[in-house]
Amino acid sequence: MIRKSNLKDITTIISIYEKARKYMAECGIDQWQNGYPAESDVLNDIDTGISYVLEDENGIYGTFVLVAGEDPTYVRIEDGEWMDSSEYFAIHRVASDGSHRGVFTELSDFAKIKCRHLRVDTHRDNMNMQRAVKSNGFRYCGVIHLPDGSPRIAFEFTDKIGVKV
Repeated sequence: MIRKSNLKDITTIISIYEKARKYMAECGIDQWQNGYPAESDVLNDIDTGISYVLEDENGIYGTFVLVAGEDPTYVRIEDGEWMDSSEYFAIHRVASDGSHRGVFTELSDFAKIKCRHLRVDTHRDNMNMQRAVKSNGFRYCGVIHLPDGSPRIAFEFTDKIGVKV
């Protein structure tokens, strides 16, 4: 089940992000190693209603953010182009505790119900995320840069008729 996060979920969400940071560090992926996302990010995400959790009878096992509207980091794209310029939702801060497979598929299916035009980005070295994104119908579009200048590879899903693919 996927639902919006609430304040009671903060400890679990922070724990999931800590596990994800540790996993990425062990895999040599220099993503989120500066303590991001921080508790303040999680609080803001919950407060603005964009934070979600994945849970089953044993509790929460994943989290992500789903944001409607233009993402400032997606305005400029290099080494490619977006397929569709219409309104979209961006998927960010995807993480799991490692206990379930197919977390991105689950959240992607959920997001596609809300909007049939989605964007997501990830670190160039995060091969697991790239495989998950591609296997869910997202296509590579180019490179975007985070506010600190770090590059991220960007993907897009759209089922709009007449879109370049």
